[in-house]
Amino acid sequence: MAIILNIETSTKNCSVSIAEDGKILALKELNDGNYSHAEKLHPFILEVIKEADIEKEAITAVAVSKGPGSYTGLRIGVSAAKGLCFSLDIPLISIETLTSLAHTVSIEEGAVIPMLDARRMEVYAAVYNKDYDKIREIKAEVIDADSFSDFLNDKVYFVGDGVTKCKEVIKNENAIFVEGKLPSAKEMAELSYEKYKKNDIEDVAYFEPFYLKDFMVTPEKKKI
Repeated sequence: MAIILNIETSTKNCSVSIAEDGKILALKELNDGNYSHAEKLHPFILEVIKEADIEKEAITAVAVSKGPGSYTGLRIGVSAAKGLCFSLDIPLISIETLTSLAHTVSIEEGAVIPMLDARRMEVYAAVYNKDYDKIREIKAEVIDADSFSDFLNDKVYFVGDGVTKCKEVIKNENAIFVEGKLPSAKEMAELSYEKYKKNDIEDVAYFEPFYLKDFMVTPEKKKI
């Protein structure tokens, strides 16, 4: 039996779940339009443990969304996951954010393109087939009228908070825009269990989030 705590903080959705052998026992999440992870993540962890009616020592692994996504959000999630893994001496599992986002939709044909907003007209996106096999790697790309044209000979389901800007410029009858979806610890449950069974784990000491792009800090203006 595997009891896995799943943590998702890559977007404005602060999401935590506890699952037993891939089946969710408790789920807590909040998307109020703000990055509230610093305030909400640890209370959510305690709440799902209580709701699942288990002791924290019963947790056999912690899974965390590895990115891409919000730099600060990813740091908070990974730091919390590492702290739990160190204190409980349990393995750390990482889940690609876009993979779990792709699993928020179910399709019978075509492709799924999960995408996260990366400011201006840029998104982080990957391409998956109907079986959720990745058929194009993750990229940071600027959206224009020709974006993803190689896949639009068949139905393509765009999902994530990058969809809004995408639907403004991609005009194709095969493009289906699924709005209102964000990465969630709900979809992480089965994915983390599959990795746990394969012993596909991370080195807790050296694991870092997948930022995709370097984090840029704007220098503070000198006061005159």
